[in-house]
Amino acid sequence: MGLPFILLNYKTYLQGTGQEAVKIAKACQAVSEESGIEIAVAPQLPDIYRVALEVDLPVFSQHLDGIGAGSFTGQIFGGSLKAAGASGTLINHSEKRLTLAEIEASLNAAKKFGFKTVICTNNVPTTAAAAILEPDYVAIEPPELIGTGIPVSKADPEIVRASVKAVSSLKPEVKVLCGAGISKGEDLKAALELGAKGVLLASGIIKAEDPKAALEDLISLV
Repeated sequence: MGLPFILLNYKTYLQGTGQEAVKIAKACQAVSEESGIEIAVAPQLPDIYRVALEVDLPVFSQHLDGIGAGSFTGQIFGGSLKAAGASGTLINHSEKRLTLAEIEASLNAAKKFGFKTVICTNNVPTTAAAAILEPDYVAIEPPELIGTGIPVSKADPEIVRASVKAVSSLKPEVKVLCGAGISKGEDLKAALELGAKGVLLASGIIKAEDPKAALEDLISLV
């Protein structure tokens, strides 16, 4: 199956805010160096610069708007993210849902700056549609399972299996990540067995009493 890709979304949890964002990123880097597994982090926007400055990990934005430089007050410009040290972005997370046109615009803007891209999806048809746009990854996350601690790989394995099948038939170069409720080694192992190439996770690591230990448990069965 190969080594998985792990993307840790900080959301707006207090445990991952400010200097705490750096501490978690350093834990991720330590585990990545010990295991050889690629771990990327997606801190809050104001923390991207401080995290990128302190660790040698891929730093993702939690969102990017499909705009260029100019008169776009309050929107997130890819050039600013790149200057801050970001090298990738999430697009269409269930907590930041976009229209199809907005997804495509964000993806095009991200590609302009050479970002790795992850389009989040909530069902098989959306996953297939997202794959056609040719991001690097699609992340299947049924929103009703996000933050519950119930992994999609157990609650609804067929949605992962069917997403992998749909993507491989349309755009085999696009990789599938599994999200929602992922926190333990058995969750990651199950996701990989279903055909996913990695996981997108958040609270299980960010809110853990010891994030490094939680990460070590996550990869323990790989």
